[in-house]
Amino acid sequence: MHSYAQSTLGNNIQFKKRTFIYKTADKVPINADLFQTIEDSSLRPVIIWIHGGALIFGSRTGLPEEQMKFYLKAGYSVVSIDYRLAPETKLPEIVNDVKDAIRWVRVHGRDSLQIDSTKIFVIGQSGGAYLALMSGYVLKNPPRGIVSFYGYGDIVSDWYSKPDSFYRTKTLISADKASKLIYDSSITSASFNRVDLYLYSRQNGLWPFLVSGHDPVKEAEWFNSYCPLKNINGNYPPVLLIHGDKDTDVPFEQSVLMDRELELKNINHKFIKMQDYGHAFDQSGGGLSNPDLYKVFTEITLFLKALNDNGR
Repeated sequence: MHSYAQSTLGNNIQFKKRTFIYKTADKVPINADLFQTIEDSSLRPVIIWIHGGALIFGSRTGLPEEQMKFYLKAGYSVVSIDYRLAPETKLPEIVNDVKDAIRWVRVHGRDSLQIDSTKIFVIGQSGGAYLALMSGYVLKNPPRGIVSFYGYGDIVSDWYSKPDSFYRTKTLISADKASKLIYDSSITSASFNRVDLYLYSRQNGLWPFLVSGHDPVKEAEWFNSYCPLKNINGNYPPVLLIHGDKDTDVPFEQSVLMDRELELKNINHKFIKMQDYGHAFDQSGGGLSNPDLYKVFTEITLFLKALNDNGR
C-alpha cells in the first residue's frame, strides 16, 4: 500500500513522494516515505534515513526537506522510516524494525521501489545514528555505508545510566508527569512534547532501563549486543562520523570512541569534528546556507560516491 504526492525540487526538477507500509507489528502499520526525482528513470542508489529522538519521540517526517533535496540532487533516492518507539516497545523490537526496513528495501528495491537495492546506505541522527551504527552488524548483509550524525556506540556507560549533570540543571520532570506520556500500546511517532519523558530519563539515569526494560548495573552483559562499540567486526561497513565538540546531549567522546575502535579494526572510516557546534547542529545551525554545514553535506556525498565507485 502507498499514497502518492508530488512537488518541485529547485531548478524545476520534480520529485515524488510515496508512502509505504513496510511492516505491521503489534497490529500497528509502520511506514516509510520514499523520495525520488521524476525525470530520472534510472535505478538510483538509496539512502535510508533514520530519525533521532532518543528512540522515544520523533518520526520519519523529521527529515529536513533541504537535506532530502540535497541527497536527491546528488543522485540518490531517499527512504525515511518510522520504527516503534520506547518505552512502549523495547529495544530488541526497535532494532528488528530497522532490520526489517532495510530488508524490505533490499527485497522490493528494484520492482516496487525502483531503486538500486545493491547500493543501500544508512544515515541517522542521534538515536537514529545509534540505530544506523547497529545496522552495521545486526544484518548478515549490512548496508554499504553508514553516516552517523552525533551518534553513539555505548548505551550502558555513565553518560546514559547515571543522572546527567547538564539535564539536572533544567526543570526537573516528575515521575508522575513522565508516566503520563507513556501510552498503553505501541506507537511509531511522537511529537517533541514527549521530550519531557526523555528529560526525566536523563535526569535520573534511567534511559537504558526505560528503552530496554533491563538494569544496566545488574544486567550489564545484556547490553553488550546492543552497543555498536563492542561489536565492530571485519564485515562492518565503512562509516562517516560527524559530531559537534560542544554537544551537551550525546557526548562528543562517543564518536571519539567509535573512531578509535574503527581504526583498531581497520574499518574504512572518517571522522568530521564540528568545532564549537552542539547537538542537532545540522537542524539548528542555519541549514545548508551555513558554509560549514554545506561543506559537511558535500563531504557526505563524496564519501558515498567513493563507496559507489569502489565498493568498500
